Amino acid sequence: MDNASAVTSFILTAFTELEDQRYLYFVFLLMLYILILLVNLILIVVIFICRGLHEPMYLFICNLSVNGVYGSTSLLPSMLGHLLSDNFEISLTFCLVQIFSLHTYGTVELNILAVMGYDRYVSICHPLHYHQIMSHGKVCFLIALSWFYAFLVFGLYFTLTVLRTFCDKAIDKVYCINFALVRLSCLDTSFQSIVGLAALGLLLVPQLLMIVFSYAQILRICLLASKESQAKAIQTCTPHLLAVINYVVGCLFEIIQSRFNMSHVPFKARIFMSLYFLIFPPLLNPVIYGISIQAIRVQIFKLFCPRKNKLTPSGF
Repeated sequence: MDNASAVTSFILTAFTELEDQRYLYFVFLLMLYILILLVNLILIVVIFICRGLHEPMYLFICNLSVNGVYGSTSLLPSMLGHLLSDNFEISLTFCLVQIFSLHTYGTVELNILAVMGYDRYVSICHPLHYHQIMSHGKVCFLIALSWFYAFLVFGLYFTLTVLRTFCDKAIDKVYCINFALVRLSCLDTSFQSIVGLAALGLLLVPQLLMIVFSYAQILRICLLASKESQAKAIQTCTPHLLAVINYVVGCLFEIIQSRFNMSHVPFKARIFMSLYFLIFPPLLNPVIYGISIQAIRVQIFKLFCPRKNKLTPSGF
Protein backbone atom coordinates (compact mmCIF):
# COMPACT_ATOMS: atom_id res chain seq x y z
CA MET A 1 0.00 0.00 0.00
CA ASP A 2 2.96 2.31 0.50
CA ASN A 3 3.79 1.87 -3.19
CA ALA A 4 0.14 2.40 -4.15
CA SER A 5 -0.19 5.62 -2.21
CA ALA A 6 2.91 6.99 -3.99
CA VAL A 7 1.21 6.84 -7.42
CA THR A 8 -0.44 10.24 -7.64
CA SER A 9 0.32 10.99 -11.29
CA PHE A 10 0.30 9.09 -14.58
CA ILE A 11 2.10 9.15 -17.92
CA LEU A 12 -0.04 9.38 -21.07
CA THR A 13 2.29 7.17 -23.11
CA ALA A 14 0.46 7.60 -26.44
CA PHE A 15 1.90 11.14 -26.64
CA THR A 16 5.40 9.71 -27.09
CA GLU A 17 4.37 8.49 -30.56
CA LEU A 18 3.46 12.07 -31.51
CA GLU A 19 6.74 13.61 -30.35
CA ASP A 20 8.28 13.97 -33.84
CA GLN A 21 5.24 15.87 -35.14
CA ARG A 22 3.88 17.35 -31.96
CA TYR A 23 3.95 20.97 -33.21
CA LEU A 24 2.01 19.96 -36.30
CA TYR A 25 -0.57 18.21 -34.12
CA PHE A 26 -0.64 21.24 -31.81
CA VAL A 27 -1.49 23.64 -34.66
CA PHE A 28 -4.08 21.26 -36.12
CA LEU A 29 -5.84 20.65 -32.78
CA LEU A 30 -5.71 24.36 -31.86
CA MET A 31 -7.41 25.28 -35.14
CA LEU A 32 -9.93 22.48 -34.60
CA TYR A 33 -10.72 23.69 -31.07
CA ILE A 34 -11.19 27.29 -32.23
CA LEU A 35 -13.49 26.06 -35.01
CA ILE A 36 -15.54 23.94 -32.57
CA LEU A 37 -15.96 26.91 -30.22
CA LEU A 38 -16.82 29.22 -33.11
CA VAL A 39 -19.54 27.10 -34.76
CA ASN A 40 -21.13 26.11 -31.45
CA LEU A 41 -21.10 29.61 -29.96
CA ILE A 42 -22.62 31.04 -33.15
CA LEU A 43 -25.47 28.53 -32.90
CA ILE A 44 -25.96 29.17 -29.17
CA VAL A 45 -26.00 32.96 -29.61
CA VAL A 46 -28.37 32.84 -32.60
CA ILE A 47 -30.87 30.64 -30.75
CA PHE A 48 -30.53 32.73 -27.57
CA ILE A 49 -31.09 36.15 -29.16
CA CYS A 50 -33.81 35.16 -31.64
CA ARG A 51 -37.15 34.79 -29.86
CA GLY A 52 -38.58 32.96 -32.88
CA LEU A 53 -36.14 30.11 -32.16
CA HIS A 54 -37.27 29.66 -28.55
CA GLU A 55 -39.09 26.47 -29.56
CA PRO A 56 -38.43 22.99 -28.11
CA MET A 57 -36.43 21.66 -31.07
CA TYR A 58 -34.12 24.68 -31.16
CA LEU A 59 -33.61 24.68 -27.38
CA PHE A 60 -32.55 21.02 -27.59
CA ILE A 61 -30.15 21.89 -30.42
CA CYS A 62 -28.75 24.72 -28.27
CA ASN A 63 -28.13 22.23 -25.44
CA LEU A 64 -26.39 19.90 -27.86
CA SER A 65 -24.00 22.75 -28.69
CA VAL A 66 -23.46 23.62 -25.01
CA ASN A 67 -22.56 19.99 -24.38
CA GLY A 68 -20.23 20.02 -27.40
CA VAL A 69 -18.32 22.97 -25.93
CA TYR A 70 -18.22 21.18 -22.55
CA GLY A 71 -16.82 17.97 -24.06
CA SER A 72 -14.21 19.54 -26.33
CA THR A 73 -13.05 21.88 -23.55
CA SER A 74 -12.63 18.86 -21.26
CA LEU A 75 -10.13 17.39 -23.72
CA LEU A 76 -8.45 19.75 -26.17
CA PRO A 77 -6.87 22.40 -23.86
CA SER A 78 -5.25 19.56 -21.90
CA MET A 79 -3.94 17.92 -25.08
CA LEU A 80 -2.61 21.24 -26.36
CA GLY A 81 -0.80 21.81 -23.08
CA HIS A 82 0.88 18.40 -23.23
CA LEU A 83 1.94 18.89 -26.86
CA LEU A 84 3.34 22.36 -26.24
CA SER A 85 5.21 21.54 -23.03
CA ASP A 86 6.50 18.10 -24.04
CA ASN A 87 5.32 16.94 -20.60
CA PHE A 88 3.03 13.90 -20.79
CA GLU A 89 2.41 13.53 -17.06
CA ILE A 90 -1.03 14.14 -15.57
CA SER A 91 -1.92 14.31 -11.88
CA LEU A 92 -4.42 11.90 -10.36
CA THR A 93 -6.79 14.76 -9.50
CA PHE A 94 -6.81 16.20 -13.01
CA CYS A 95 -7.07 12.70 -14.49
CA LEU A 96 -10.20 12.03 -12.40
CA VAL A 97 -11.71 15.40 -13.38
CA GLN A 98 -11.05 14.67 -17.05
CA ILE A 99 -12.61 11.19 -16.81
CA PHE A 100 -15.75 12.58 -15.16
CA SER A 101 -16.06 15.39 -17.70
CA LEU A 102 -15.54 13.21 -20.79
CA HIS A 103 -17.86 10.42 -19.64
CA THR A 104 -20.65 12.80 -18.62
CA TYR A 105 -20.23 14.63 -21.96
CA GLY A 106 -20.86 11.37 -23.81
CA THR A 107 -23.85 10.49 -21.62
CA VAL A 108 -25.45 13.93 -21.86
CA GLU A 109 -25.01 13.80 -25.65
CA LEU A 110 -27.02 10.57 -25.88
CA ASN A 111 -29.64 11.86 -23.42
CA ILE A 112 -30.21 14.98 -25.52
CA LEU A 113 -30.37 12.94 -28.74
CA ALA A 114 -32.99 10.67 -27.11
CA VAL A 115 -35.05 13.69 -26.03
CA MET A 116 -34.76 15.14 -29.53
CA GLY A 117 -35.98 11.83 -30.97
CA TYR A 118 -39.01 12.03 -28.67
CA ASP A 119 -39.59 15.64 -29.77
CA ARG A 120 -39.58 14.59 -33.45
CA TYR A 121 -41.99 11.75 -32.62
CA VAL A 122 -44.46 14.14 -30.97
CA SER A 123 -44.07 16.70 -33.78
CA ILE A 124 -44.82 14.18 -36.56
CA CYS A 125 -47.20 11.74 -34.86
CA HIS A 126 -49.17 14.23 -32.70
CA PRO A 127 -48.86 17.60 -34.51
CA LEU A 128 -52.16 19.00 -33.20
CA HIS A 129 -51.14 18.43 -29.58
CA TYR A 130 -47.43 19.24 -30.00
CA HIS A 131 -47.35 22.50 -28.03
CA GLN A 132 -49.58 21.03 -25.34
CA ILE A 133 -47.32 17.96 -24.90
CA MET A 134 -44.03 19.83 -25.35
CA SER A 135 -44.85 22.72 -23.04
CA HIS A 136 -42.16 25.14 -21.87
CA GLY A 137 -42.11 23.51 -18.43
CA LYS A 138 -41.71 20.03 -19.88
CA VAL A 139 -38.91 21.17 -22.20
CA CYS A 140 -37.01 22.70 -19.26
CA PHE A 141 -37.56 19.51 -17.25
CA LEU A 142 -36.25 17.28 -20.09
CA ILE A 143 -33.17 19.45 -20.55
CA ALA A 144 -32.42 19.44 -16.81
CA LEU A 145 -33.03 15.68 -16.65
CA SER A 146 -30.60 15.08 -19.53
CA TRP A 147 -27.80 16.64 -17.50
CA PHE A 148 -28.81 15.57 -13.99
CA TYR A 149 -29.33 11.90 -14.92
CA ALA A 150 -25.89 11.67 -16.55
CA PHE A 151 -24.10 13.33 -13.63
CA LEU A 152 -25.98 11.27 -11.02
CA VAL A 153 -25.66 7.78 -12.55
CA PHE A 154 -22.06 8.11 -13.72
CA GLY A 155 -21.12 10.00 -10.54
CA LEU A 156 -22.34 7.17 -8.31
CA TYR A 157 -20.39 4.61 -10.33
CA PHE A 158 -17.34 6.88 -10.54
CA THR A 159 -16.98 6.96 -6.74
CA LEU A 160 -15.62 3.39 -7.00
CA THR A 161 -12.76 4.70 -9.15
CA VAL A 162 -12.12 7.72 -6.93
CA LEU A 163 -11.74 5.48 -3.86
CA ARG A 164 -9.14 3.23 -5.51
CA THR A 165 -5.37 3.27 -5.11
CA PHE A 166 -3.11 2.68 -8.10
CA CYS A 167 0.10 0.72 -8.60
CA ASP A 168 1.12 1.68 -12.14
CA LYS A 169 1.65 4.98 -13.93
CA ALA A 170 1.29 4.21 -17.67
CA ILE A 171 -1.95 5.03 -19.51
CA ASP A 172 -1.73 4.13 -23.20
CA LYS A 173 -3.97 7.00 -24.35
CA VAL A 174 -3.68 10.72 -25.05
CA TYR A 175 -6.28 11.39 -22.34
CA CYS A 176 -7.58 9.70 -19.20
CA ILE A 177 -10.47 7.27 -19.51
CA ASN A 178 -12.11 5.25 -16.75
CA PHE A 179 -11.39 1.68 -17.89
CA ALA A 180 -7.72 2.50 -18.53
CA LEU A 181 -7.30 4.01 -15.06
CA VAL A 182 -9.13 1.18 -13.28
CA ARG A 183 -6.75 -1.33 -14.90
CA LEU A 184 -3.92 0.31 -12.96
CA SER A 185 -5.62 -0.40 -9.62
CA CYS A 186 -3.74 -2.33 -6.94
CA LEU A 187 -6.81 -4.41 -6.00
CA ASP A 188 -9.20 -6.73 -7.83
CA THR A 189 -11.63 -4.90 -10.14
CA SER A 190 -14.25 -7.66 -10.65
CA PHE A 191 -16.93 -5.94 -8.54
CA GLN A 192 -16.41 -2.61 -10.29
CA SER A 193 -16.65 -4.33 -13.69
CA ILE A 194 -20.07 -5.75 -12.73
CA VAL A 195 -21.28 -2.38 -11.43
CA GLY A 196 -19.88 -0.77 -14.59
CA LEU A 197 -22.00 -3.02 -16.81
CA ALA A 198 -25.09 -2.11 -14.77
CA ALA A 199 -24.26 1.61 -15.04
CA LEU A 200 -23.64 1.22 -18.78
CA GLY A 201 -27.09 -0.32 -19.13
CA LEU A 202 -28.70 2.61 -17.30
CA LEU A 203 -26.76 5.14 -19.39
CA LEU A 204 -27.42 3.53 -22.79
CA VAL A 205 -30.46 1.25 -22.93
CA PRO A 206 -33.35 3.64 -22.01
CA GLN A 207 -32.04 6.30 -24.39
CA LEU A 208 -31.51 3.90 -27.31
CA LEU A 209 -34.98 2.41 -26.74
CA MET A 210 -36.46 5.91 -26.84
CA ILE A 211 -34.73 6.68 -30.15
CA VAL A 212 -35.77 3.33 -31.68
CA PHE A 213 -39.37 3.71 -30.44
CA SER A 214 -39.60 7.29 -31.76
CA TYR A 215 -38.42 6.38 -35.24
CA ALA A 216 -40.51 3.20 -35.36
CA GLN A 217 -43.59 5.34 -34.71
CA ILE A 218 -42.47 7.97 -37.22
CA LEU A 219 -41.92 5.26 -39.85
CA ARG A 220 -45.38 3.80 -39.13
CA ILE A 221 -47.02 7.22 -39.66
CA CYS A 222 -44.96 7.95 -42.78
CA LEU A 223 -46.03 4.68 -44.45
CA LEU A 224 -49.66 5.82 -44.17
CA ALA A 225 -49.05 9.46 -45.11
CA SER A 226 -48.92 11.25 -48.44
CA LYS A 227 -45.66 11.72 -50.33
CA GLU A 228 -45.61 15.40 -49.36
CA SER A 229 -45.92 14.51 -45.66
CA GLN A 230 -43.23 11.85 -46.06
CA ALA A 231 -40.88 14.42 -47.59
CA LYS A 232 -41.50 16.85 -44.70
CA ALA A 233 -40.88 14.10 -42.15
CA ILE A 234 -37.61 13.11 -43.84
CA GLN A 235 -36.52 16.75 -43.94
CA THR A 236 -37.21 17.33 -40.23
CA CYS A 237 -35.63 14.03 -39.11
CA THR A 238 -32.49 13.99 -41.29
CA PRO A 239 -30.33 16.32 -39.09
CA HIS A 240 -31.18 14.28 -35.99
CA LEU A 241 -30.46 10.98 -37.73
CA LEU A 242 -27.09 12.30 -38.92
CA ALA A 243 -26.26 13.40 -35.36
CA VAL A 244 -27.23 9.95 -34.01
CA ILE A 245 -25.14 8.18 -36.69
CA ASN A 246 -22.18 10.45 -35.90
CA TYR A 247 -22.52 9.58 -32.20
CA VAL A 248 -22.85 5.83 -32.86
CA VAL A 249 -19.75 5.79 -35.08
CA GLY A 250 -17.74 7.46 -32.29
CA CYS A 251 -19.08 4.93 -29.74
CA LEU A 252 -18.16 2.00 -32.00
CA PHE A 253 -14.61 3.33 -32.41
CA GLU A 254 -14.25 3.62 -28.62
CA ILE A 255 -15.72 0.14 -27.97
CA ILE A 256 -13.47 -1.46 -30.60
CA GLN A 257 -10.39 0.12 -29.04
CA SER A 258 -11.30 -0.89 -25.48
CA ARG A 259 -12.32 -4.48 -26.27
CA PHE A 260 -9.87 -5.61 -28.98
CA ASN A 261 -6.12 -5.72 -29.45
CA MET A 262 -5.29 -2.72 -31.63
CA SER A 263 -1.51 -3.16 -31.79
CA HIS A 264 -1.68 -4.13 -35.48
CA VAL A 265 -3.58 -0.92 -36.36
CA PRO A 266 -1.42 2.06 -37.44
CA PHE A 267 -0.90 4.52 -34.59
CA LYS A 268 -2.42 7.50 -36.46
CA ALA A 269 -5.56 5.47 -37.13
CA ARG A 270 -5.81 4.67 -33.42
CA ILE A 271 -5.43 8.36 -32.52
CA PHE A 272 -8.17 9.23 -35.03
CA MET A 273 -10.48 6.61 -33.50
CA SER A 274 -9.73 7.87 -29.98
CA LEU A 275 -10.48 11.49 -30.82
CA TYR A 276 -13.46 10.97 -33.15
CA PHE A 277 -16.02 10.65 -30.35
CA LEU A 278 -14.76 13.81 -28.64
CA ILE A 279 -14.13 16.04 -31.66
CA PHE A 280 -16.39 15.24 -34.59
CA PRO A 281 -19.86 15.38 -32.91
CA PRO A 282 -19.14 18.85 -31.39
CA LEU A 283 -17.76 19.99 -34.75
CA LEU A 284 -20.34 18.51 -37.13
CA ASN A 285 -23.59 18.81 -35.14
CA PRO A 286 -23.85 22.63 -35.29
CA VAL A 287 -22.82 22.57 -38.96
CA ILE A 288 -25.49 19.95 -39.77
CA TYR A 289 -28.24 21.85 -37.94
CA GLY A 290 -27.07 25.28 -39.06
CA ILE A 291 -27.09 24.31 -42.74
CA SER A 292 -30.08 21.96 -42.93
CA ILE A 293 -32.64 23.89 -40.84
CA GLN A 294 -33.78 26.98 -42.72
CA ALA A 295 -35.00 28.91 -39.67
CA ILE A 296 -31.51 28.72 -38.11
CA ARG A 297 -29.74 29.32 -41.43
CA VAL A 298 -31.76 32.50 -42.04
CA GLN A 299 -30.95 33.89 -38.58
CA ILE A 300 -27.23 33.14 -38.99
CA PHE A 301 -27.34 34.94 -42.34
CA LYS A 302 -29.09 37.92 -40.72
CA LEU A 303 -26.49 38.03 -37.93
CA PHE A 304 -23.49 38.16 -40.26
CA CYS A 305 -24.96 39.90 -43.33
CA PRO A 306 -27.53 42.39 -41.96
CA ARG A 307 -27.01 44.93 -44.76
CA LYS A 308 -27.32 42.40 -47.54
CA ASN A 309 -30.37 40.93 -45.85
CA LYS A 310 -32.10 44.34 -45.94
CA LEU A 311 -31.36 44.68 -49.63
CA THR A 312 -32.57 41.17 -50.46
CA PRO A 313 -35.25 40.28 -47.91
CA SER A 314 -36.56 37.41 -50.02
CA GLY A 315 -33.15 35.85 -50.54
CA PHE A 316 -34.20 32.81 -48.57
